[in-house]
Amino acid sequence: MLWKGRRQSDNIEDNRSNGGGGLPGGLGGGPGQFRIPIGGRAGGGGLSTIIILVVLYFGLKFLGIDPIQVLGGGGGSLLPGDNSQISQSDQPGQSAQANDEMKQFVATILAETEDVWTGVFQANGLTYEQPKLVLFSGQIRSACGFASSASGPFYCPGDHKVYLDTAFFDQLSRQFGASGDFAEAYVIAHEVGHHVQNLTGVLPKFNQMRQRMSEADANQMSMRVELQADCFAGVWGRFTAQKGILEQGDLEEALNAAKQIGDDTLQKKMQGYVVPESFNHGTSAQRQRWFKAGFDSGKLSSCDTFNNPI
Repeated sequence: MLWKGRRQSDNIEDNRSNGGGGLPGGLGGGPGQFRIPIGGRAGGGGLSTIIILVVLYFGLKFLGIDPIQVLGGGGGSLLPGDNSQISQSDQPGQSAQANDEMKQFVATILAETEDVWTGVFQANGLTYEQPKLVLFSGQIRSACGFASSASGPFYCPGDHKVYLDTAFFDQLSRQFGASGDFAEAYVIAHEVGHHVQNLTGVLPKFNQMRQRMSEADANQMSMRVELQADCFAGVWGRFTAQKGILEQGDLEEALNAAKQIGDDTLQKKMQGYVVPESFNHGTSAQRQRWFKAGFDSGKLSSCDTFNNPI
């Protein structure tokens, strides 16, 4: 990506020097977190089409968006589960200069998402509320509870913030074989996709309804939510490509990242076998397909994971 020299967002909170303060034993974090998958659970179970329609319809109506226009006719976390373990010894020693460059990269990608979603919202007569992105190291407290690096990147609807331990990028490359700056940008764009869902009411409705759902039904709905965030990341990627920022091979980096963090691929890598009924983010093929759907069209209408087979 040709990201250097571009505008950087001011919506960065750098808490890396604070260490988060006292997360006792492993992953905390509440059910409101939406993470990039690093393992996971999700079930098959069939949510009725009516329930899915209700969630989507009221989610979009929440912001005054006409579902027919936006999703019909044009234009949590990234990883499931808590299997990623990034200990202090796993985090590579980085110089202050390297850390500064990482912060600059993250701030630049966040700025690019701000530009794209501000334009999309304006096209629908709305104002985009820019999220904050919190950089942390080791552990962090959010409105969704405590989280550690093992959580992977996540979005918290409670405070409208994306949380990222940049050591995850090293893990993404070394452990999962997904390297490249556009792969890292996809991670950020996916979490911002959850913010878009939060603004349009999809996440509030999902969080409300899943308290009354069976585990299988909640997992099935979670997959649709996560795949839509992948598609939104693809929409962002399309507009970014139109600016001439992407280089040859960048799209392949993002698609490879989507493949490597699919539920099936992660489970096979982590435990040697897959449990399809435990999927809650989508298979590798599904994640690639929905990112590509958004990237190819650049339209929100291509991201209707609630009314189409996934």
